[in-house]
Amino acid sequence: MARPNVLESVETLPVDVTSFVGRRQQVTDAKRLLASSRLLTLTGPGGVGKTRLALHVAAAMRRSFRDGVRFVELAELRDSSLFAHTVAAQLGLHDQPSRTTLDMIIEYLRSREVLLTLDNCEHLIDDCALFIDVVVRACPQVQILATSRQSLGVYGETTLVVPPLPVPSAEAVPSPDALTQYDSVKLFVDRAGAVLPGFSLPGQDCAAIARLCRALDGIPLAIELATVWLRALSLGQIEERLSERYRLLTVSPRNAPTRQRTLQALIDWSYDLCSPPEQQLWARASAFSGSFDLDGIEYVGAGDGMAPEEIRNIVFSLVDKSILIRDEREGCVRYRMLETIREYGEARLVAADEYVAVHGRHRDWYVRMVEQFQAEWMGPDQDSWILRLRREHANLRAALGFCLTQPGDAVVALRMADKLGTYLGVQGFNSVTRHWLDQALAASSEPSPERTSALRRNGWVALLQGDVDAARAQLAEAADLAGELGLTKESAYVTLVEGVKAASSGDTEKAERLTGDALSGFSSGDEVSGKLLAMSIHGFILGLNGQRERGLALLEEAVALTVRRGEVIWRSWALLALSFVELDHDLARAEAAAREALNLRRRVSAKFLMAFAFEVLAWVSERQARHVRAATLSGAAAAMWQAVGTAPDTFQPVGVVHHQHIGTVRAALGDDRYDAAFQRGRDLSEQAAVDYALGTTAPAGEQRQVSGEEPDLTPRERQIAKLVSEGLTNKEIATRLVIAPRTAEGHVQRILTKLGFSSRAQIAAWYVSGQHARGLSLPSN
Repeated sequence: MARPNVLESVETLPVDVTSFVGRRQQVTDAKRLLASSRLLTLTGPGGVGKTRLALHVAAAMRRSFRDGVRFVELAELRDSSLFAHTVAAQLGLHDQPSRTTLDMIIEYLRSREVLLTLDNCEHLIDDCALFIDVVVRACPQVQILATSRQSLGVYGETTLVVPPLPVPSAEAVPSPDALTQYDSVKLFVDRAGAVLPGFSLPGQDCAAIARLCRALDGIPLAIELATVWLRALSLGQIEERLSERYRLLTVSPRNAPTRQRTLQALIDWSYDLCSPPEQQLWARASAFSGSFDLDGIEYVGAGDGMAPEEIRNIVFSLVDKSILIRDEREGCVRYRMLETIREYGEARLVAADEYVAVHGRHRDWYVRMVEQFQAEWMGPDQDSWILRLRREHANLRAALGFCLTQPGDAVVALRMADKLGTYLGVQGFNSVTRHWLDQALAASSEPSPERTSALRRNGWVALLQGDVDAARAQLAEAADLAGELGLTKESAYVTLVEGVKAASSGDTEKAERLTGDALSGFSSGDEVSGKLLAMSIHGFILGLNGQRERGLALLEEAVALTVRRGEVIWRSWALLALSFVELDHDLARAEAAAREALNLRRRVSAKFLMAFAFEVLAWVSERQARHVRAATLSGAAAAMWQAVGTAPDTFQPVGVVHHQHIGTVRAALGDDRYDAAFQRGRDLSEQAAVDYALGTTAPAGEQRQVSGEEPDLTPRERQIAKLVSEGLTNKEIATRLVIAPRTAEGHVQRILTKLGFSSRAQIAAWYVSGQHARGLSLPSN
C-alpha cells in the first residue's frame, strides 16, 4: 500500500529547556511495560511530571521504532471535533479527499512502526479512548504512550502511576551526602541553582530543604514554583509561609488526594504573593491558548484601570515569579503558562466576571491581526506573516471558537475564517479551512458580503479536494448572493473558480472563456490577489488550448508584477503554469521555472505548489530519459499530493500528463525498479525531497557532493547506506547482515560523519540521487 508523506517537522520532539532530574526507575518501568503492551498510560496528578517523563522515554526509545516517534500535544485543544485534525496535522497528514480524517490516519499508521505519544488526554478522554481503540485494532505495529490524570479505560491498557519524587523521611540525617540520594532534593538544588547561581547543598540549611521537599510532597511543579521565591525569601521564610498557607487550606474537597491539595495550596500561595495588578494580568493572560507575545498581552490585558504601558513591567514580574514562561525562538520572544497555572487563572477570570469581556478583547486582537495579514499579504512580508500566523495558530483557533459561541459574532467568524483561508491553504490545512467555514456558514445564514466570500472560498477548497458536488452548490449560492448584493469582485472570483471547475472536468474551451471573463472583472478594480491568480490560471488555460504565445505573455507579466511587489505565492503559481506550458516546447525553460518555484518554497512552505513542482520536475526528468530520478520525484509528488488532500486527477489536464508520464517511466524501468524508486521518493522527508529535486544536500556535505569528490565509505558502509535508503532500522540491518545491532549503529554513525549529514533521511536522499554509484550498483537509466 502506498504510504502518505510525513512532514519533516513531525518527528521532532519538544526540546526540554531545563534538565531532566531523576525518574530512573519510572523510565526503566515505562520501557519494560512498552515492550509488552501496545498502550501505556502514564497517570498521576497535575504537576507531577507526566509530560517530561513521556518525552524522555519517547526520546530514549526513538531508535527502537523503524518509523520513529510522533508527539501530539492536546492540552491546548478545546474543540473535541478537531481532535482527529490535530492528530493528523502532527502526523503531517492534513487532508484526504472524500474520506474521514480518522480513516486517513489509520491508513497512514497501518504499515508503520511508530511510538505515538498523546499528551494531556484527560479533558478529551472519550475522544482519546475511541481513537486509541481503533488504532490498536487496525495498526498492529503502532504502540501508544499516553499521559492523563486518569486511566483511559481502553481494553488492553497498561497504566503506570507517576509518583511524586522521593522525599527525605523525617528520620533522615539531613547531611548533603544523605540528601543527594533523593530526586526531590536534586530537583530543588538544580532549580535553586538557576535562581541563585552557586547554590549547592554544602553550606545550606539541609534540614530546611528536607522539610520543604516533604511539605511539597515531591511534586516537581510545586518544587519549581517554590524555588523561584529564593530570589526574595530565605529557606526558612519559604517554609514558614508554606506551612501557614497549608493550614489555611479549606476549599478543596476532603477526599481529594493530598498531592492535589498541596499543589492547589501552592498555586493559591503564589497567587496571593502577587500584587493585585499581577493577579489581574495572570487571570487575563489565561484567555490565550498556547503562547502569546508582548503586544498581544498589552492589548488583551488592558482595561479597567490597567493601562497598556503598565503591562510590560507586570509581564516581567510574572516571568520572574515563574507564572509566565519566556520562550525565545528565531529572535522572537513569546510567553506561555503551564496548563495548571492557566486553568487557575481562568477560574479567577470567571470569578471576577471578566471572562466574556477579556475573551472579547482576545477575539478583537486576532480579528485585527487577520485583517492586517490580508492587507499586507501581497508584498515582501509573506514569509514573516506565515511564520507569525503559524505561531498564533492555537490563538486563532480559540478566537474563532469564541466567536461561534457569542450571539451576533457569527459574521465575525465568517470574516476571520475566510481571510485565514489563504494562510491555511498555503500550509495545506484545507480540511481545517472547510471545518471553520462550514461552522461559520451554519451560524450565519443571512445574506452578506462575508457569507458570499466564505461560500466562494469553501467552494474553491472543495474543488481542490475533488468534492465537486459541494463546490457546485456553494459556488451557485455565492454567485446568487454576489449578484443580489452587487459584489463585482466576488462575481469575478466565482467566475474564476467556475472556470477552474470547467477545466477540471476537461472542458478547456469553457474554462478559457470563464477565466478570461474573470480576468476582465479583476482588471477594472484593485483586487491584486485575484488579478494575479486569474492571470496565472487564464495563461495556463491558453497554453492548454494551443495559444502558447498569448499564455506565456500573460504568465510572464504575472511573474514581473509579483517580482516588483516582492510577492512569492502567486509568483510560484505563475512559474509553475509557465513550466507546464513550456514542457513540450522549451524543456530547459520548463525545468528552470519549476526549480525557481520550488526554491521560493524555502521562504513560504506552500504544500500544494510543492506537490505541483515535484510533479513537473518528474515530467522533465522523464523527457531527459532520467527515469530513476523521474520515478523518485513522482513518489515525492504523490506523498505531497496526499499530504494536502488532493491528486493530479482532480484537474484533468494535469491528470492526463501525469498518467502518460507514469506509463512511460514504468515501461522504461520495469515494474520492480519503478516501484522501488517511487517508494524511495515517497518515503523522503519534505526537506530531503526538496534537496533531491533541486540537486542540493545538507550544508555540511554540500561542497563534497558538488565537487564530485567520492566520500571515503568502505564497501560495508556503502552496503549499509543502501539498506538505510530502503527504510531499514539498525536492528533490521543487523539481522539482514548477521551483525550485532551495535555494530550496525556504529556503521550508520560513521556514514553520517563521513557524509556530513545529521539524519538517516539525508543518507537515503544521497543514495537515491545516485551519488553513491561508484562502488555500488544502482539500476541505470
